[in-house]
Amino acid sequence: MLATVVSSTLVGGDAVPVSVEVHVADGLPSFSIVGLPDATCREARDRVRAALESSELAWPMKRITVNLAPGGLPKTGAALDLPVAIGLLVASGQIPGSQIEGLGAFGELGLDGSVRPIVGALPLVDAVHAPRVVVPAADARVTALIAGSRIRPVRCLRDVVDALHYGLPWPDVDLSLPDDPVEPEPDLADVRGQGQARGALEVAAAGGHHVLLVGPPGAGKTMLARRLPGILPDLTHEDALTVTRVHSAAGLRLPPSGLVTRPPFRAPHHNISMSALVGGGSRSSRPGEISAASGGVLFLDELGEFPPSVLDALRQPLEEGVVRVARSDGTREHPARVLLVAAMNPCPCGEGGNVGCRCRPPERARYSRRISGPLLDRIDLMVQVGRPSTSALLSSEPAEASWVVAERVAKVRQISALRGVRCNAEMSDSLLNDVAWLDEEATLMVAEALDGGRLSARGLRRLRCVARTIRDLGDAGDGLRVIDVSTALQLRARPPLGGDHV
Repeated sequence: MLATVVSSTLVGGDAVPVSVEVHVADGLPSFSIVGLPDATCREARDRVRAALESSELAWPMKRITVNLAPGGLPKTGAALDLPVAIGLLVASGQIPGSQIEGLGAFGELGLDGSVRPIVGALPLVDAVHAPRVVVPAADARVTALIAGSRIRPVRCLRDVVDALHYGLPWPDVDLSLPDDPVEPEPDLADVRGQGQARGALEVAAAGGHHVLLVGPPGAGKTMLARRLPGILPDLTHEDALTVTRVHSAAGLRLPPSGLVTRPPFRAPHHNISMSALVGGGSRSSRPGEISAASGGVLFLDELGEFPPSVLDALRQPLEEGVVRVARSDGTREHPARVLLVAAMNPCPCGEGGNVGCRCRPPERARYSRRISGPLLDRIDLMVQVGRPSTSALLSSEPAEASWVVAERVAKVRQISALRGVRCNAEMSDSLLNDVAWLDEEATLMVAEALDGGRLSARGLRRLRCVARTIRDLGDAGDGLRVIDVSTALQLRARPPLGGDHV
């Protein structure tokens, strides 16, 4: 007898539908699974058999063949355990075949018959359009964000049999979204001094501009970067769903409500591989750290210690906001709309050629060359962060809090939304010509920077976006004045790297 259950499998950060076909026929008892399953899928045989026996269900002593269609698509993960078990129960006559019409299923089976949560539940359910979708109870809340009333949550395999064979109601699970516990984010009020760096962070948050912090160890670069998410606005519902999908596919922990509503903060170590940063892998193109940070902040501390090839892989994602990972079986696209914050020392010892620097000139030159010019050209704000003064460190006067800065940032983001973009960094050329035109003095200043080689064509476009953000933080008037362009040029000026004072 043949039974077919609809399911899906992860392919990168997305999912594609899969038909789980189970055939039970007379012959020597055996179990085979075909359709390019990975090792986890092949091990479903032992999990399904133990789960059936623990649930007091019969394992047919016949020849069992499971086909995962389409046959040319690699299948990954344990989410196909439950559809295999349901198909086997139908094919062996323990559940009426009519009961699985219009039924989709996902779930990993425990040896005791429990149905465990799965990686990528949100994209997996989104790929199946069946009227009823059986999911683990632990994943019901997040999958209900997409499938709504189509969700049929179960805690164990016996729940499925009771509902499909005996007509009992599906288990009752609370699908309401609870309020996530409010965890205090690091506050800018903790930062002493660093007025220029604080101002640069505000411009970066308001306009979505990438920023590089250069300074000696202990100056507060990491402290500043970790406080950037606290001044960013909440994610829109559309962006929240996108970020939640990526986190679900990547196996990252989701909040109790199931929906990521705050901008994520990701800070990978400098020994990260290229595929771990931008996405990829040998068999499955999974989302990387830059996709996990989409909608939030990607913090690269000790930028000069990252392999240059890994850093250069960021050039296209930072420009386009997406990552395209090409493999022999196709090209996968992952979101990568991040706010990049990088921090580095000016030289290997950190003193940058000043008094006490232990680096020789060739060492400082090699260190500066680890960051390519094309990558630096994509960074809008480059700030020299010096060690704060003694009086600033010992001052008892509180600095401006994050919530005050966040209000100004939210105001600029609202202005950007009225222009039809998320933030000023995403403005098109035509929109720039409408809202970021240069007055006569500003035009002369920009022309001088272009003639002097301080600006490229890409740099000019980014300079106008930054200048527009600076004006929006002020009076939000029309066009760009010379003061706006001058401030943007100062923030874009390359800080000393490797002792090269430019």
